[in-house]
Amino acid sequence: MLDPVDMDIADSDFLNNQLDNGDSSDSDIDNYCMSFTCKNRLFGRQKPLHVVLGAGVSADIILWRNKQISAYIFMGATLTWLLFERTGYNLVVFVCHASLLSLTALFLWYNLGSFIYVSPPEIPETILPQHLFMRTAISLTATYNQALRSFRHVVFGTDIRDFLSVALVLWVLSVVGHLCSFLSFLYIVFVILMIVPALYDNLEDSVDSFAEKALIAINKQYAVLDEKVIQKLKKSVISSKNGKQQ
Repeated sequence: MLDPVDMDIADSDFLNNQLDNGDSSDSDIDNYCMSFTCKNRLFGRQKPLHVVLGAGVSADIILWRNKQISAYIFMGATLTWLLFERTGYNLVVFVCHASLLSLTALFLWYNLGSFIYVSPPEIPETILPQHLFMRTAISLTATYNQALRSFRHVVFGTDIRDFLSVALVLWVLSVVGHLCSFLSFLYIVFVILMIVPALYDNLEDSVDSFAEKALIAINKQYAVLDEKVIQKLKKSVISSKNGKQQ
């Protein structure tokens, strides 16, 4: 018989093969997800990581299922970062120089091609569909409205954990922004996106077990903080308000 780890690997391979072949049914994925939820997963996740990331080409790239394409993208991003950040090359200057070079080469090719018996280049006419921009605008609007709702929930809410979490994230971002440029920050985010999910996909059970224990310990410490500090602060605020009203 297979042990639980081997069963997880076999189930994951089965799901990936079904998704790659395009013949998976909703019942197959639902059955797999039902067995997947038997364990406590990070962030309360109820589906495999590959399915959460879209189960498509982007998920394959992030999880290094297609190692060749993932490596090309990673090397391209690294070379771009080295070009603009380490060599001091400006993005605007690079775009202008590349456009000028392409424009000059195509102009000379089109006008001098007949003298050297070379057919002129054929540049296809490209028209971007309007619905692409409409979908992008709708998606950005939904994201902006969700961010506003989250901001109101944190500002006018009573859960101090949400406030502390947002404050900690903003403080970390400010420290990182002070230490590096915006381009370096984007590159760091890209590297994390290309490395952390792949490592988690390979060490899923160990990470989930450790995260569950850490979450239990954090909740215990928060309960102690809530009892000794937060509740006393709330009582003092309430009593001060009552004293002012009287």
